[in-house]
Amino acid sequence: MTKFIVKRIGYMLVVLFCVVTITFFLVHSIPGDPLSSMVQDLPVETRDLYLEKYGFDQPIGVQYVKFLKQLLTGDLGQSLRYPGRRVMDIVKNYAPVSGMIGGLSLLIGFTAGIILGIVAALKRNQWSDRVIMILALLGTTIPTFVTAAVLQYALTVAYPLFPTTGFGSMKHLVLPVACMCVGPLSSYARYMRSSVLDTANQDFILTAEAKGVSQFRIVVRHLFRNSFLPCVTMICTSIAGIFSGSFIVESIFAIPGLGKYFISAINDRDYSVVLGLNVIFTGVYILSVLVSDILLAMIDPRIRLTEEN
Repeated sequence: MTKFIVKRIGYMLVVLFCVVTITFFLVHSIPGDPLSSMVQDLPVETRDLYLEKYGFDQPIGVQYVKFLKQLLTGDLGQSLRYPGRRVMDIVKNYAPVSGMIGGLSLLIGFTAGIILGIVAALKRNQWSDRVIMILALLGTTIPTFVTAAVLQYALTVAYPLFPTTGFGSMKHLVLPVACMCVGPLSSYARYMRSSVLDTANQDFILTAEAKGVSQFRIVVRHLFRNSFLPCVTMICTSIAGIFSGSFIVESIFAIPGLGKYFISAINDRDYSVVLGLNVIFTGVYILSVLVSDILLAMIDPRIRLTEEN
């Protein structure tokens, strides 16, 4: 098990290094510089002073090495758009907002999706199964911005039950959370249904039914437990999307979260913020994948044996 974990951590570090490197050079390949998007007709002398201050007058290789040295010390730099404001301070201020909305959405979507998936599998080819699968298909195909716009119009304009935009009360959370939980709910319902149907045809399920084991016990102790493995992988990777998967929703509902701040940083060519937040998002994602691999190896020893062989 130790060898398995060490190998996964090694893969994680390699992936993080590759993503950071690619992102750095892609961001710096954008024509222009951060000053162009912030100030028009800036005197040449003043522009040169700012470029020298932030190191943009140096070769791209020197900037890259400097960035890696900062990253190794845990320093993500400071915003170019808002001088004196460090990237870590931005993360501390805005991550809780994104985490609250994304966490609630994932919790609701995961719970409801698992339940609906089991119901659909147990009621296979019945009307309840068809209704659940049609709704799940719609939930995975309709774009998030369409769902957000429909909810915003229906429940804030046609029927003004909730605030249109903003953040600060429980009412402000309802529409963003409802919008963001549609995707996870639909995905988990479809995956859980397929997994339960696959498990239901296994010999140990047929043996339990032949022995007269109650339907409730078969579902709880056999079907659910053995069908849950695919969802372990999904839930771990979905956790990474709590902070990075709400760009559109946060923009539409004017929520002060990391997603909205990330979009603003891209538009402003705020290199430090873009790179810093991308490192955070990538780190959370690959850490989630690492936890997923470890959990799967603990739940199913066959995975460890496959790796060792």
